[in-house]
Amino acid sequence: MGSIDEGPTENESGAVPHISLTMGQEFLVEFFPILQKGFGVMVMVPCSIKNLLCDQFGLSEAYVLERITTIFLDGKATDSIDEAIVKERSTIALSAAMPGVVGATMRRGSYYAAMRSAITCTDDGKTGACRKGMVHVKLFNLLLTELGPEFLKGGVIMTPSELSDFFLHKPDLDWQGCTEALLDGKPVFPACLINGDFLAHCETIKLSITFT
Repeated sequence: MGSIDEGPTENESGAVPHISLTMGQEFLVEFFPILQKGFGVMVMVPCSIKNLLCDQFGLSEAYVLERITTIFLDGKATDSIDEAIVKERSTIALSAAMPGVVGATMRRGSYYAAMRSAITCTDDGKTGACRKGMVHVKLFNLLLTELGPEFLKGGVIMTPSELSDFFLHKPDLDWQGCTEALLDGKPVFPACLINGDFLAHCETIKLSITFT
């Protein structure tokens, strides 16, 4: 995958507060809720889904075509990654093959695709000049372990309340497994991150995690 941009700037120093953690690979599963609920990524928009996944996220075309079998753009299934347009604040949900009839129906280009015409994404043809903007990404099933680590390593954009809610639902997270915790490049105790008082006046933060 390609590198993820720093994201919007908004604090006094001109950069979003950046929390950087280094943890053991076994802790990846603890962060699945962030990946499933959705996280922000700065990209160039508008763009096609193919451009987003292959050119901007750095995924191979073969991986996209063979592995990411189900794609939802703003809540609607899409069959054409070349034509469907991702815009600023769009939400794109990515999944590998899902089991059963529902999975077959939602699968891109499947025989059953006609059964979901009412919830299929179509391009409205309205695109503006390409510029930097944030989109929200959601990952499901096998893509959590395959793509999740790279997105987290590159950095995901969240609101302070989203981060606080995450930690609130992870009271037993083993911080002894965190070998390094940095806030804007300076070492901090993980407990300080859970408190979150330093984010009181921020609209967004960047969280990056390296799994070793």
